Amino acid sequence: MTAGGPGFTIAPEPGNFYGVTPMAVPRFIIDWRRFILRPLLVIALLAAAGVLVVLKLRPEPEHVWQEGELALASPEWLHGDPMPIRFTADGADKSPPLMWGNVPEGTVSFAIVMEDPDAPLGTFTHWLICEIPYYVSNLPEGIPRRPEVQIPVAAAQGMNSFQKMGYGGPSPPPGERHRYYFRLYALDEKLALTGGYNKHQLREAMDGHILAEAELMATYER
Repeated sequence: MTAGGPGFTIAPEPGNFYGVTPMAVPRFIIDWRRFILRPLLVIALLAAAGVLVVLKLRPEPEHVWQEGELALASPEWLHGDPMPIRFTADGADKSPPLMWGNVPEGTVSFAIVMEDPDAPLGTFTHWLICEIPYYVSNLPEGIPRRPEVQIPVAAAQGMNSFQKMGYGGPSPPPGERHRYYFRLYALDEKLALTGGYNKHQLREAMDGHILAEAELMATYER
Protein backbone atom coordinates (compact mmCIF):
# COMPACT_ATOMS: atom_id res chain seq x y z
CA MET A 1 0.00 0.00 0.00
CA THR A 2 1.08 3.58 -0.40
CA ALA A 3 0.21 6.66 1.57
CA GLY A 4 1.36 10.17 2.23
CA GLY A 5 1.19 13.44 0.47
CA PRO A 6 2.97 14.55 -2.71
CA GLY A 7 6.69 13.71 -2.76
CA PHE A 8 6.37 10.98 -0.12
CA THR A 9 6.10 7.20 -0.35
CA ILE A 10 5.33 4.38 2.06
CA ALA A 11 7.09 1.02 1.97
CA PRO A 12 4.81 -1.82 0.73
CA GLU A 13 2.94 -4.13 3.09
CA PRO A 14 5.57 -6.96 2.96
CA GLY A 15 8.02 -4.60 4.63
CA ASN A 16 5.68 -3.95 7.58
CA PHE A 17 7.28 -6.25 10.15
CA TYR A 18 5.97 -6.85 13.64
CA GLY A 19 2.99 -4.56 13.07
CA VAL A 20 5.12 -1.45 12.95
CA THR A 21 3.77 1.12 10.56
CA PRO A 22 6.55 2.42 8.28
CA MET A 23 7.30 6.08 8.36
CA ALA A 24 6.84 8.32 5.36
CA VAL A 25 10.25 8.78 3.61
CA PRO A 26 10.91 11.62 1.15
CA ARG A 27 11.18 10.28 -2.41
CA PHE A 28 14.34 12.29 -3.13
CA ILE A 29 16.10 10.29 -0.39
CA ILE A 30 14.96 6.98 -1.86
CA ASP A 31 16.01 7.99 -5.39
CA TRP A 32 19.40 9.58 -4.53
CA ARG A 33 21.28 6.88 -6.40
CA ARG A 34 19.45 7.75 -9.60
CA PHE A 35 20.13 11.47 -9.42
CA ILE A 36 23.67 11.49 -8.00
CA LEU A 37 25.48 8.21 -8.57
CA ARG A 38 24.38 7.58 -12.13
CA PRO A 39 25.52 10.97 -13.52
CA LEU A 40 28.82 10.64 -11.67
CA LEU A 41 29.33 7.18 -13.15
CA VAL A 42 28.61 8.47 -16.67
CA ILE A 43 31.04 11.36 -16.22
CA ALA A 44 33.76 9.00 -14.97
CA LEU A 45 33.29 6.64 -17.92
CA LEU A 46 33.44 9.49 -20.43
CA ALA A 47 36.58 10.90 -18.82
CA ALA A 48 38.26 7.49 -18.90
CA ALA A 49 37.33 7.03 -22.55
CA GLY A 50 38.81 10.44 -23.37
CA VAL A 51 42.09 9.56 -21.67
CA LEU A 52 42.31 6.29 -23.58
CA VAL A 53 41.70 8.05 -26.89
CA VAL A 54 44.41 10.62 -26.15
CA LEU A 55 46.89 7.91 -25.17
CA LYS A 56 46.10 5.92 -28.30
CA LEU A 57 46.44 8.86 -30.67
CA ARG A 58 49.56 10.37 -29.10
CA PRO A 59 52.56 9.56 -31.39
CA GLU A 60 55.75 8.01 -30.11
CA PRO A 61 58.35 10.66 -29.20
CA GLU A 62 61.03 11.15 -31.82
CA HIS A 63 64.51 12.58 -31.46
CA VAL A 64 64.65 16.12 -32.82
CA TRP A 65 67.93 16.81 -34.60
CA GLN A 66 69.31 20.31 -34.86
CA GLU A 67 70.12 21.41 -38.38
CA GLY A 68 73.68 20.72 -39.34
CA GLU A 69 75.98 17.86 -40.16
CA LEU A 70 75.38 14.14 -39.78
CA ALA A 71 74.78 13.37 -36.09
CA LEU A 72 74.99 10.18 -34.06
CA ALA A 73 73.50 9.59 -30.58
CA SER A 74 72.23 6.94 -28.18
CA PRO A 75 69.16 7.10 -25.94
CA GLU A 76 71.25 5.41 -23.23
CA TRP A 77 74.00 8.00 -22.65
CA LEU A 78 75.27 11.39 -23.75
CA HIS A 79 78.54 11.91 -25.59
CA GLY A 80 81.40 11.37 -23.16
CA ASP A 81 79.30 9.74 -20.43
CA PRO A 82 79.94 6.25 -18.97
CA MET A 83 78.42 3.39 -20.92
CA PRO A 84 75.69 1.43 -19.08
CA ILE A 85 77.06 -1.88 -17.83
CA ARG A 86 74.62 -4.03 -19.79
CA PHE A 87 76.44 -3.08 -23.01
CA THR A 88 79.78 -4.27 -21.64
CA ALA A 89 81.46 -7.61 -21.06
CA ASP A 90 80.55 -7.23 -17.38
CA GLY A 91 76.84 -7.15 -18.20
CA ALA A 92 74.65 -8.64 -20.93
CA ASP A 93 77.23 -7.58 -23.57
CA LYS A 94 74.52 -6.39 -25.96
CA SER A 95 75.18 -3.89 -28.69
CA PRO A 96 73.71 -0.52 -27.65
CA PRO A 97 70.86 1.30 -29.38
CA LEU A 98 72.03 4.03 -31.75
CA MET A 99 70.21 6.67 -33.77
CA TRP A 100 71.26 9.26 -36.32
CA GLY A 101 69.98 12.22 -38.29
CA ASN A 102 70.87 14.98 -40.78
CA VAL A 103 71.69 12.37 -43.38
CA PRO A 104 73.33 13.91 -46.47
CA GLU A 105 71.67 13.72 -49.84
CA GLY A 106 72.88 10.82 -51.95
CA THR A 107 73.38 8.41 -49.05
CA VAL A 108 72.91 4.79 -50.14
CA SER A 109 74.13 2.92 -47.07
CA PHE A 110 75.69 3.30 -43.63
CA ALA A 111 78.58 1.67 -41.80
CA ILE A 112 79.47 1.81 -38.10
CA VAL A 113 82.83 1.14 -36.47
CA MET A 114 83.37 0.95 -32.69
CA GLU A 115 86.95 1.22 -31.41
CA ASP A 116 88.91 1.65 -28.19
CA PRO A 117 92.04 3.79 -28.76
CA ASP A 118 93.17 3.28 -25.14
CA ALA A 119 93.74 -0.47 -25.37
CA PRO A 120 97.21 -1.57 -24.10
CA LEU A 121 98.31 -2.99 -27.46
CA GLY A 122 96.84 -0.26 -29.66
CA THR A 123 93.42 0.51 -31.08
CA PHE A 124 91.02 -2.34 -30.38
CA THR A 125 88.04 -2.93 -32.69
CA HIS A 126 84.83 -3.86 -30.89
CA TRP A 127 82.29 -3.76 -33.71
CA LEU A 128 82.08 -3.57 -37.48
CA ILE A 129 78.70 -3.35 -39.18
CA CYS A 130 77.88 -2.10 -42.68
CA GLU A 131 75.42 -2.40 -45.56
CA ILE A 132 72.78 -0.69 -43.43
CA PRO A 133 70.19 0.68 -45.91
CA TYR A 134 69.86 4.44 -46.43
CA TYR A 135 66.29 4.51 -45.07
CA VAL A 136 67.32 3.17 -41.65
CA SER A 137 67.85 5.84 -38.99
CA ASN A 138 68.52 3.75 -35.89
CA LEU A 139 69.74 0.42 -34.58
CA PRO A 140 67.95 -1.21 -31.64
CA GLU A 141 70.03 -2.81 -28.91
CA GLY A 142 71.10 -6.41 -29.16
CA ILE A 143 71.95 -6.92 -32.85
CA PRO A 144 72.47 -10.70 -33.28
CA ARG A 145 76.09 -11.83 -33.56
CA ARG A 146 75.81 -13.24 -37.06
CA PRO A 147 77.77 -12.43 -40.24
CA GLU A 148 74.60 -11.23 -41.98
CA VAL A 149 71.36 -10.18 -40.34
CA GLN A 150 67.94 -9.30 -41.72
CA ILE A 151 66.07 -8.70 -38.46
CA PRO A 152 65.79 -6.17 -36.88
CA VAL A 153 67.67 -4.52 -39.78
CA ALA A 154 69.51 -5.76 -42.83
CA ALA A 155 73.28 -5.51 -42.35
CA ALA A 156 76.60 -7.34 -42.66
CA GLN A 157 78.96 -7.63 -39.69
CA GLY A 158 82.70 -8.17 -39.51
CA MET A 159 85.18 -9.75 -37.13
CA ASN A 160 86.15 -7.75 -34.06
CA SER A 161 89.52 -7.82 -32.28
CA PHE A 162 88.24 -10.59 -30.00
CA GLN A 163 88.21 -12.63 -33.21
CA LYS A 164 84.45 -12.98 -32.86
CA MET A 165 81.57 -11.98 -35.09
CA GLY A 166 79.60 -8.81 -34.44
CA TYR A 167 79.61 -6.78 -31.26
CA GLY A 168 82.02 -7.26 -28.37
CA GLY A 169 81.49 -4.95 -25.41
CA PRO A 170 84.09 -3.01 -23.39
CA SER A 171 86.42 -5.13 -21.28
CA PRO A 172 89.26 -2.85 -20.11
CA PRO A 173 91.93 -3.85 -17.59
CA PRO A 174 90.90 -3.14 -13.97
CA GLY A 175 91.51 0.43 -12.85
CA GLU A 176 91.72 1.90 -16.34
CA ARG A 177 89.17 4.29 -17.84
CA HIS A 178 88.88 3.68 -21.57
CA ARG A 179 87.12 5.66 -24.28
CA TYR A 180 84.91 3.90 -26.82
CA TYR A 181 84.21 5.64 -30.10
CA PHE A 182 81.27 4.82 -32.35
CA ARG A 183 81.77 6.26 -35.83
CA LEU A 184 78.94 6.38 -38.32
CA TYR A 185 79.72 6.68 -42.04
CA ALA A 186 77.20 7.79 -44.66
CA LEU A 187 78.23 6.16 -47.96
CA ASP A 188 77.28 6.85 -51.55
CA GLU A 189 77.03 3.19 -52.45
CA LYS A 190 76.56 -0.30 -51.03
CA LEU A 191 79.93 -1.88 -50.32
CA ALA A 192 79.05 -5.40 -51.49
CA LEU A 193 80.81 -6.87 -48.47
CA THR A 194 79.70 -10.22 -47.09
CA GLY A 195 79.77 -10.99 -43.39
CA GLY A 196 83.08 -11.88 -41.79
CA TYR A 197 85.22 -9.06 -43.25
CA ASN A 198 87.92 -7.35 -41.18
CA LYS A 199 88.56 -3.67 -40.45
CA HIS A 200 91.10 -3.26 -43.26
CA GLN A 201 88.69 -4.68 -45.82
CA LEU A 202 85.98 -2.34 -44.62
CA ARG A 203 88.28 0.71 -44.76
CA GLU A 204 89.37 -0.19 -48.25
CA ALA A 205 85.79 -0.66 -49.44
CA MET A 206 84.71 2.70 -47.96
CA ASP A 207 87.63 4.62 -49.44
CA GLY A 208 86.34 7.35 -51.75
CA HIS A 209 82.67 6.73 -50.85
CA ILE A 210 82.29 8.54 -47.52
CA LEU A 211 79.82 11.44 -47.77
CA ALA A 212 79.81 12.31 -44.06
CA GLU A 213 80.96 10.99 -40.71
CA ALA A 214 79.59 11.33 -37.16
CA GLU A 215 81.02 10.30 -33.81
CA LEU A 216 79.70 9.25 -30.41
CA MET A 217 81.96 8.44 -27.45
CA ALA A 218 81.36 6.60 -24.18
CA THR A 219 83.69 5.67 -21.36
CA TYR A 220 83.97 2.58 -19.18
CA GLU A 221 86.19 1.42 -16.35
CA ARG A 222 86.17 -1.45 -13.89
